[in-house]
Amino acid sequence: MNKLVLESAKGVKNGKVTLCFSQIVETGKTGTSILGILNASDDRFNQSKPRYAWLTVQPLDVQKVFGLDVNLAEGEELEIGLVNPKMIGDDRELNIRIIESTKGSDYDVANFETRAKRAGKDGDFILHSGMYIYVKTDIVPGTPSHVMYAETTRLEAGNSASASIANALGL
Repeated sequence: MNKLVLESAKGVKNGKVTLCFSQIVETGKTGTSILGILNASDDRFNQSKPRYAWLTVQPLDVQKVFGLDVNLAEGEELEIGLVNPKMIGDDRELNIRIIESTKGSDYDVANFETRAKRAGKDGDFILHSGMYIYVKTDIVPGTPSHVMYAETTRLEAGNSASASIANALGL
């Protein structure tokens, strides 16, 4: 596993804070693009980018669990940069877990154009059994058990407007 970094904290509504974590996650999936395979020796095709997870939490509990003071006003930000944070009294490493699902939250469904999984920022939508895939991340102690679909298809982004709306709404 690559190192988990507790990047920052940001004060949000109701006295809570959002913690931002990052990690380069090895999912065991190998690239199937012939372009990537034929450019394996080109570093531009082999750059692993970190995954991010944001958790909205109580500052008091962050103090208890990590020993960090993140009591921030709404909108206030704190850069942390803590590599491999440990929970007090627990030696297990923390890791990002990736969970793919065809069931999005109300927000995901209403904003599927930006929330559904794509092949690149503005690429084709990635589908499982004809349904959009929504990706959630979480932080877990120990080895993460990723939930990822093996069988996927693509829906061309430019031709998906009406089909996308029906799919996102479950019609």
